[in-house]
Amino acid sequence: MKSAKDMTEGSPFALLFGFAFSLMVGNVFQQLYTFVDTMIVGKYLGVTALAALGATEWLVFVMFGCVQGITQGFSISMAKRFGSRDEEELKKDMGGSIFLCLILSILFTAVGEVLCKPILALLHTPQDMIGMAQVYLRTLYGGVCISFGYNSLAAFLRAAGDSRTPLIAVSLAAVCNIVLDFIFVVILHLGVFGAAFATLLSQLFSAVYCLWAIKRGGFVRPGRADFAIQPERLGQLLALGIPMGLQNVITGMGGVAVQSVINGFGTIFVAGFTAANKLYGLLETAAVSYSYAVVSYTGQNVGAGDYERVKKGFGAACVLGVATSVAMSFVMLTFGEPILRCFLSGEEKVLAQTLEVGCAFLEILAAFFWLLYLLYIIRACVQGMGNTLLPMCSSFLQLAMRVGCAFFLTKKIGQAGVFWGEVCAWFLADVFLCLCLLWVYRRETMG
Repeated sequence: MKSAKDMTEGSPFALLFGFAFSLMVGNVFQQLYTFVDTMIVGKYLGVTALAALGATEWLVFVMFGCVQGITQGFSISMAKRFGSRDEEELKKDMGGSIFLCLILSILFTAVGEVLCKPILALLHTPQDMIGMAQVYLRTLYGGVCISFGYNSLAAFLRAAGDSRTPLIAVSLAAVCNIVLDFIFVVILHLGVFGAAFATLLSQLFSAVYCLWAIKRGGFVRPGRADFAIQPERLGQLLALGIPMGLQNVITGMGGVAVQSVINGFGTIFVAGFTAANKLYGLLETAAVSYSYAVVSYTGQNVGAGDYERVKKGFGAACVLGVATSVAMSFVMLTFGEPILRCFLSGEEKVLAQTLEVGCAFLEILAAFFWLLYLLYIIRACVQGMGNTLLPMCSSFLQLAMRVGCAFFLTKKIGQAGVFWGEVCAWFLADVFLCLCLLWVYRRETMG
């Protein structure tokens, strides 16, 4: 497997940074999917269409975050097989993962299409945007199978230490997405449906490229016998994948509950919050990249039985994470308003009010962004050691904090209570996950 990388040898700092850097660039391009969608929709379809995308943001995260979490959970087992050099078991894990992805994609698509409209109504989505929000969601939910395909292939590549192929796939797909956005939205006037359809076609391109790279690159590939249904193996994979999927669902449900409060503040607040969230999501990509790197690094070294190396890697990741978060905060404070303007159009008075909301959110995020980066790293280390249940529990704490601040703190300090709920959720999860990491590490090394 010439593109694979053995992370059981060499400098942990250099390995993690090199692995994460490719993912970081790739995740930036992946964020461009929604970044460009939002920019083009806001500029060419107006503030109401932008608010419609914002009203669906957490519902999109719930579905596709679950897909991403499940496939990442499957990759933990594969990373351990890779670290222990057990190719036969690795192929069987791959076969089982593919089978589960096929079944789950059918289930998720059906659930998403049926529940889409009732959930939007339940969230008190304003009538002037609910139609567009429904079209956007149903289009994306119809392509869940594409998301499972890409994320499962990318997760395997990362488990084998290859972060370069997913980078190339996502970079090419981002270019494809930008071109298709202009064609579907600006030229063909397909509205929010065109923006969603462009995203699906681009992700399909990513999946096809990853599949081609796996076939061409000499990676281990499952044979027909490896697709045999083995209930015990499928159960083990689900035990890793489902908690990670649910972790994102729980986080997303907190966001959905908060969104119901945000929607009540009106279209201007929703648009400003949405624009700021897009920049927040873009600057969060480095944290996501470090988490993928830490999961693969930890999984491979646990498979090799080297727990001292796991500890060194965790320390290196924390240093990288905090340093990067400081740089991201600088971007928010220095370039936040000019970037937000790229998403917005309309009358000067409305524009000014929308910018005020977005900039207020960014200022609070910037002061505490290091908490978010540590959260990703600590959680990934626990997951890489094979425990995905405790990180899922941390999501319940985040859910409680976000919802509590949205419903109760806003009554005390106004709309800013929504912003502070994000920071409080990070802090509480960090404390809980630190305790979890100590417990899991001691149990693994002393048991």
